[in-house]
Amino acid sequence: MTTSKETYHHGDLRQSLILTATDILKEHGVDGISMRKLADQVGVSRTAPYHHFKDKTALLCSIAEQGFILQNEIIEAFYQNERNLSLQSSFEQYVFAYIQFAEDNSETYDLMYGRDIWKSDSVSESLKETSKKSFKLWIQWIEILQKENVISQIGSPLIVGQTTWATLHGICRLFMDGIYLDRQDIKEMAQQAITLLTLTSNNTQPS
Repeated sequence: MTTSKETYHHGDLRQSLILTATDILKEHGVDGISMRKLADQVGVSRTAPYHHFKDKTALLCSIAEQGFILQNEIIEAFYQNERNLSLQSSFEQYVFAYIQFAEDNSETYDLMYGRDIWKSDSVSESLKETSKKSFKLWIQWIEILQKENVISQIGSPLIVGQTTWATLHGICRLFMDGIYLDRQDIKEMAQQAITLLTLTSNNTQPS
């Protein structure tokens, strides 16, 4: 799709580049993205993207950051309990929402948590801050869930939060990597994870 250069203002070209690059990423993967191809698809000069991103890595960081922003919105919706659900139901629905997010945005999810960015020396400060905010929101919610006896009270919010997230992340990776291809398998695994993560809190109190 080609768009006239006159369409853009200073504030929205950057976002248009990110959105178009995200579409390219979803269809062709990281190797399918180039600054030249991006400029051609957006309909701007081939130097225009460099006014917003110094190189491809900076662009990938911005895509990953957008992913964390979307993920933060999901966390905040359940954390603030805007749906007027019980905390138990809110946690259960978040588990499925997290897996759905990873499935719907698998290439972006790879960037958010994969080595393409984090093993490089060019991780943007903005991405670091946004990812930290995401984890901080998660730990804050875990602390509330522990206090209300929804999930295990054995262990600090940090340790329980890390372990709980690692469980969800593992399920997502198994599905995304093709280890499990049946959607029903993932649903049953997610439900079992919920049972295990909430079982300890219901049956065992910390000494």
